[in-house]
Amino acid sequence: MTDIAAKMEADSAVYKTLLESTKAIPWKIDWATMKFAYIGPQIESLLGWTPSSWVGVEDWAARIHPDERESIVNFCVAQSQAGVDHEADYRALAKNGETVWIRDVVHVVRNDDGSVNSLIGFMFDINERKKTEAKLIDLQKELETLSFNDGLTGVPNRRMFDSVMEMEWANARRNSQPLSIILLDIDYFKQYNDHYGHIQGDHCLKQVAKALSSAATRSHDFFARFGGEEFILVLPETNEKSALTVAERCRSLIFKEQILHEKSQVSQILSISLGVGTIIPSHHDEPIKFIEAVDRRLYQAKRNGRNCIASSE
Repeated sequence: MTDIAAKMEADSAVYKTLLESTKAIPWKIDWATMKFAYIGPQIESLLGWTPSSWVGVEDWAARIHPDERESIVNFCVAQSQAGVDHEADYRALAKNGETVWIRDVVHVVRNDDGSVNSLIGFMFDINERKKTEAKLIDLQKELETLSFNDGLTGVPNRRMFDSVMEMEWANARRNSQPLSIILLDIDYFKQYNDHYGHIQGDHCLKQVAKALSSAATRSHDFFARFGGEEFILVLPETNEKSALTVAERCRSLIFKEQILHEKSQVSQILSISLGVGTIIPSHHDEPIKFIEAVDRRLYQAKRNGRNCIASSE
């Protein structure tokens, strides 16, 4: 063996040792035969499949999760045919039936005439990274839920109401449909808190919120805590008569709870006052003005002695 040949063989052994000592899994596919010319022995510790079982691209494709197999194979083949280096993330099927997230980074080796000679690449284990990403997504969803839900009662909060109101207002205006809202307030809630204490006051708010959540029965009706002891219902495609029916149902639901309120000046049982409003919004109307008008009706109900409904100013 010449000195040059011996040096090349030694260098090749060094390179192979380096490749096989990394966590990345090197591989090479001959384009003409679509057979693996090489795959690192690390593949067995990661997926359980021996290097000798990786014969051709059909073995690679068969070990991609069925939900992703077609799209990943089509993408990689198209990119390779175009001579474009690429990478793909997918779930690989381990021999024990489990799945492992893989990132495949592919380099296309060309012949002098530009045709594809081979593909060489590295498989990276990104399973832990994907688990972390999934946890972050779940956390983000949880934070979004928390940001739109009232922390005490669990019902949607004012922020969520603002979003829903904006959407329903636009729908009502576009379709020339009536939109109703009911704004309600617990009567003499300050006196309730002063007499029973804030812990019992919080429990009362939860009880009221739970009862009122069933007042509107349609899937697109919306109920939220407006602030403090005030709650609000948004009733799309609902005229005033139907809205008044829902308002009466609200009063009935709270009465059925039989929450004692010794310091109320209207009843020994907790009661609510309600303002009801209905509008078919035009381009000249504004949601805030409509809400303010219903708020005035709520205070009219209070001036009328509380424990009642006001539907006109």
